[in-house]
Amino acid sequence: MGYLGRRIGLSQDQADSNPGAADGAVGGGLLDLIAHGYFERQGKIYNAPGINELQGLTATGGVISDYTTAPGDVYRAHIFTSSGTFDVTGSGDYGDTVDYLVMAGGGGAGSDAYPPGPRGAAGGGAGGIHSNHPDMPSPRRGAAFPVSVQSYPVVIGAGGVGGIPTGGKGVNGVNSNFSTITSTGGGGGGGHPASGMVNGNEGGSGGGATNDQSGRGVTSPSNQGFAGGNGATGGPYGGGGGGGAGGVGGNAPNSYGGAGGPGIQIKIAGPPTTTGVGALNPGPGESQWFGGGGAGYYPAGAAGVGGGGIAGPSPPNNAGTLSGHSGTGGGGGGTRNATGGAGGSGVVVVRYQIGTIAAVAKATGGAISFYNNKTIHAFKNTGDFNNTTGANLTGCEVIILGGGGGGGCWQGGAGGSGRFYRNDDITIAPGPNTVTIGAGGGAGAAGPNDGAVGSTGTDSVFNSVTMPGGGGGGKYNGAAGNGGSGGGGAGGPGATGTAPAGNVNAVTNVDTPGVGAGNAGGDGQSSAPHGAGGGGGVGGTGFSGGSGNGGPGGLGVQLPSTFRDPISSIGFLSNGVNHFVGGGGGGGAGPPSARLAGGGGGAPTVPGPKQVADGSMPVADQATYMWAGAGSGMADKTPLIQTQSALANSGSGGGGNGSGYSPAGQWGGNGGSGLVLIAYPS
Repeated sequence: MGYLGRRIGLSQDQADSNPGAADGAVGGGLLDLIAHGYFERQGKIYNAPGINELQGLTATGGVISDYTTAPGDVYRAHIFTSSGTFDVTGSGDYGDTVDYLVMAGGGGAGSDAYPPGPRGAAGGGAGGIHSNHPDMPSPRRGAAFPVSVQSYPVVIGAGGVGGIPTGGKGVNGVNSNFSTITSTGGGGGGGHPASGMVNGNEGGSGGGATNDQSGRGVTSPSNQGFAGGNGATGGPYGGGGGGGAGGVGGNAPNSYGGAGGPGIQIKIAGPPTTTGVGALNPGPGESQWFGGGGAGYYPAGAAGVGGGGIAGPSPPNNAGTLSGHSGTGGGGGGTRNATGGAGGSGVVVVRYQIGTIAAVAKATGGAISFYNNKTIHAFKNTGDFNNTTGANLTGCEVIILGGGGGGGCWQGGAGGSGRFYRNDDITIAPGPNTVTIGAGGGAGAAGPNDGAVGSTGTDSVFNSVTMPGGGGGGKYNGAAGNGGSGGGGAGGPGATGTAPAGNVNAVTNVDTPGVGAGNAGGDGQSSAPHGAGGGGGVGGTGFSGGSGNGGPGGLGVQLPSTFRDPISSIGFLSNGVNHFVGGGGGGGAGPPSARLAGGGGGAPTVPGPKQVADGSMPVADQATYMWAGAGSGMADKTPLIQTQSALANSGSGGGGNGSGYSPAGQWGGNGGSGLVLIAYPS
């Protein structure tokens, strides 16, 4: 911060800092009112003059987005895409109530495997939604929510996985919670195996129905979503669309699948044209749409606006396009002879007024916050960074992280992290610059006496720099994928971990365009008892599996100090320290069930690598085994348990699943989506 003049009293040069200075010249005189007001506001709103003397709540948790509404009111939103706490540490001058949005995870879609020809594969229902924001229409709008100085738990529900390729229905999404507010996970969409049919499930919004069946309704309370669509009663027997948070799923006519129900726009996190939260409605070009229903299949219906997954055969569509969008609670899209689209994870946003101001930031896009005299734009979803100054922004710090790879299933290796890019001196030209956030790779699913490799994460892109997604984890007799960091090798044949693709630099370097940091995945153990390797991380190689136990994932890295705002949750814990990203997933363990699976993100500072006996861990244990947000592996243990997925916007790999035999409901873990951070002097 530069020197502020205009002091009242003796000049700075004449002043004396000693209490007994002559003529009362202590501390260089008094600041004038303007400068005094400036210093009084340091560390509060915007680090800039022009703000009134009133202050809002003091709270921490989530990713911070500060924004100004049209009358000049300043709001702070706390955006949670992974579980945590909203901690209120001080009261404010604008009342003791907050606005909230609680979006649950979307339901997975069904899959069709009827041998003579296509039958209905229904879309997953969107997660349920509760909000007291003015954009939520009455009578669905919740009451005022008072807060006091205490901690409020936040739980983010994962999306449900899609039905198995042999014709299963999707799994319901997981509930999301903010304190006493609970939204119910979306209902899974119906599927069609070789014989018979399996209808969808009720949920926060109902799953779509397979052919000749009725769409499923909404779990009580019914004000959180809408019912799924009916299946077709005649050829080609399309599946119904999943219900949306803003409307019912479409019934399937006898010519194509039903459309996913529409979501709802709630502008709680900032300006709708610039804030990369929720899904983008390409019509008006605005974000913050949530809870679109998944599309039914055959042929493909339309996905519900608000993050619903598309439908269709796979390939050409893959797990990333069939699935509901991360952080929207959208339902997955139906498909044939492949795993149905997964539901999108949920999100919680809490906001309150913190002041009034006439000042504006130098750019728009992403979640905007202010820390240590820097303006920070955090992109958790694809959007535009728009330099509105009309001149170059110089001295910008940029972080780009690709999406993490998915974990394999059947003595499965773990997914590798996305590639990591850092540059501390970027110049950004005026106007809009597209920011693309890579999705995490899909998990490998179980099949008849076999499993599947994890999918590679997708690329994150900004300023002509592309950081590739992490490689997927291997499976028994199936090779791991390369990518930003390599996937871990499976236990058994094909046990070698994969090196990262392309030219890779150490993370400590200031990277040049097209170059980033990544590492190889760990090897699996080829001889029985099989243990799979951990995925490579940004900060280190994955650990190898051994003696039937899964290897922990490679280390993540801590974000630079610019992005370590203590009231914001960009990044994740690693050994009790925050702001880490890019860990490799933990490898799966072979039979018997007593074997240990690898913890995500590695653990070199703890005696023995972190390992866990069961991947279905409670939220309270995630910080112990999911370092840098990476997914832990799972031992070959209980059917109908999904291995731990990496957390959204961690760029970390998903965990590997130790099993993979025919019981339905066994999957690896999904990779975490990527992240782009941009900072410049305020």
